[in-house]
Amino acid sequence: MFTGIVLAVGTVAARELAGDGVRLRVATHDLDLRDVRIGDSVAVNGCCLTIVEQASRALTFDVSAETLRCTSGFALDADVNLELALRMGDRLGGHMVSGHVDGVGTVTEFAAVAGDAYGSWRLEVEAPASLARLIAEKGSIAVDGVSLTVNGVRGARFDVNLIPHTLARTTLGKAATGARVNLEADLVARYVARLRDADR
Repeated sequence: MFTGIVLAVGTVAARELAGDGVRLRVATHDLDLRDVRIGDSVAVNGCCLTIVEQASRALTFDVSAETLRCTSGFALDADVNLELALRMGDRLGGHMVSGHVDGVGTVTEFAAVAGDAYGSWRLEVEAPASLARLIAEKGSIAVDGVSLTVNGVRGARFDVNLIPHTLARTTLGKAATGARVNLEADLVARYVARLRDADR
C-alpha cells in the first residue's frame, strides 16, 4: 500500500524486452534506498512494481505485458514518480493507494490558476468512461501516483489543483496537453460501485 506522497522523481535509464514484457532500470537519484530490498514494492508513476535488482542509485523491475497494456509512462528516459511502500506506523499524508492502476487518462488542459498569488496550476484530465463514474468532486484520486483532491467533475473530465510543492517535486510539473497519465480511483469508491452493481 502507498499514500500517493511522492518521495522522489527517478528516470527510466534502461528498458529491455523480457519475454512478453520489459525489464526497466530506474535511476532513483535522491531516493533513500537504505532500507529497500529485492522483493519490495515501489510505486512507479502510481504502478506497484516489485524490485528484482538493486544498485546504489538504481532499481530494476520486471513489467508484464498486462501492466504495460493498462499503464503509461515507462518509456526510455522518462521521468517517473517514486514512492516506497508503507510501513506500519507511517503517516498517511495522502490517501490509501494500492498501486493498481485503473486506467490511463489524457491531459486536456494544464494552466496557471488565474489570480493565484502562490503559483498553483489547474490540471484537467479526461478519464476512460469506465473509470469516470468512480471520480467524485472533493474525492481523492491518484494521478501518476500523486495523491490529489478532485476539484470538479464534468462528464469524464475532472480537474485538480497543483500547488507549487507538487509542481516542483513530481513529474506533474511538466504535464502537457495530450499527455497520458496513470489513474487510480479512490479504493472506497471502487468497492461502493461494486456493491451497487451487484444489487442490480
